[in-house]
Order: sequence, then C-alpha cells, then structure tokens
Amino acid sequence: MENLQKQGVVLGALAVVAFSLTLPASQYVVSVFNPLFVGLGRAALAGMLAGIMLWWTRSPLPTSVQLRHLIWVVAGVVLGFPVLSTYAMQVVPASHGGVVLGILPLLTALVGAWIGHERPSVIFWLAALVGAVLVVWYALPHGSLFLQSGDALLLLAGLSAAVGYAYGGYLARDITGWQVICWALVLALPLTLPASLWLLPVDWMDIEGKYWLGLLYLALVSQLFGFFLWYRALAIGGITRISQLQLLQPFFTLLVASVWLGEAIEFETLGFATAVVVTVFVGKHYF
Repeated sequence: MENLQKQGVVLGALAVVAFSLTLPASQYVVSVFNPLFVGLGRAALAGMLAGIMLWWTRSPLPTSVQLRHLIWVVAGVVLGFPVLSTYAMQVVPASHGGVVLGILPLLTALVGAWIGHERPSVIFWLAALVGAVLVVWYALPHGSLFLQSGDALLLLAGLSAAVGYAYGGYLARDITGWQVICWALVLALPLTLPASLWLLPVDWMDIEGKYWLGLLYLALVSQLFGFFLWYRALAIGGITRISQLQLLQPFFTLLVASVWLGEAIEFETLGFATAVVVTVFVGKHYF
C-alpha cells in the first residue's frame, strides 16, 4: 500500500508539471486561433488518438454506471475547463490565471469528498473558505466588488476541472486511468470534431508551425497523456491526498509564463500564490 501511495505521488507530480504549461500554451496559441477552436480542437485531436488506442487494445465498452460518471468527466475536463480557460487567456495573463487556479486543489478535494462520502474536519472547511476568499480577493479589481470576465471564467474553469478530476479519479478505481480519459474524449467526439472542422481558420496553411505545435501540446499532453498519469495517481493515492500536489502548479505556471511569455511576475502575485498554497496545505493536513 505504501509503495502504491509513493507511486501515486510521483505520477501525480509529473502530471502537475505537465498541466502547469496549459495556461501559458493556451495564451500562446490563442493569439492566432479562435479560443473556441483551441478548446474544442485540442479535445478533437486527442479524441481521435484516444479512439485508436481503445480500438487497438480492444477495451470493453463502459457500463451504464460508468457512463454516468464519464458524462461528468466530459463536462468538466473535455469541454468545460479547456473552453473556459482558453477564453480567459484572451483577457488575463497566464501568471494571473495560475494564481486564480491555485484554489483548484481545494475544489478537487471538496468534490472528491462529496462523491466519496468522506467527512473532512472543521479546520479543513475553514481552510477551504479562507483559500476561496483569498483567490476571489486577488481576482477582484481594486475598488470593485465584481469579478473581471477573465477571472470569472477562470473560477468556473477551476470548478469544471475539479468535477472532472474527482469523477475521473473515482472512476479510475474501476477502469484504468488512461481508459477514463480516452472514453471521455471519444464520447465528446461527435461534438468536438465537427465543431473544430467548422472553426478551422480559413488561412490555416499560412499559420506558423510553432502555433500548431502549441496546439498539439495542449491536445497530446494537457488533454490526453497528462491525464494518464493524473487519473492513475488519483486512483492509487487517493483523490484528496493527490489533489494537493496541485499546490505546486501555480509556481510552475508562474515560472513558465515568465520564461516563455516574458510576463513580469509581481510581488503581489507571488504573495497571493504563497498564501493560497498555505491554506491548501492546512486543509490537506487537517482533512
């Protein structure tokens, strides 16, 4: 059991590193692509490869119960998070988005506790509330009581991801983690593939290859292979425990946004990222 938990931590950490490039990559490609095309196109590309893998391995069809869980995975991480986060990257920096999504570990733990019928402690709930307040406070414009559109989209994207992560991790206890994301992508193909073809830029042949490589990263790593690691980690290490590894994600995102996109990292951003991480750590410790 201990070896499995260690394996879960290692796989989860690798997945977090892979996911930390998602927002910078999205902001990079959305400068030339329609955000809806990016959100659905990455799922369509990943879905076609997922279908080939399921066919090649002769994977059994999901049961009716598994299908109900897969619908939540589709809504959360195949459609919800990719589309919402990509639109958000049009209006806020990737580094800013990384901090707002610092609440994601707590959201995932909360959804995981709900579907897994766990009973967190009072201290955990207090830490969750403090973390949520910090993120909303950071997201609110100075002197305003209303979220900017980009931050509202990011918070909705975070909630979508939390639902998809928790249901996927729960389902990965019955079927292997790679099959969970593959079936979710295939189920979404009737929507994502025709929509992507319709949204394909007219001048797609003139777009530089580096932007297509960015989209390919989002499809193959952020949308597919990263989930192979993540769902396996959640299944063997526990949704609540492994989800807390995401507390490292804002810092990786800040680093990538600074190096790749040349974004200046403000002291305030680092301060809020650190504060959110502290609340997540407290919540995890007193779960």
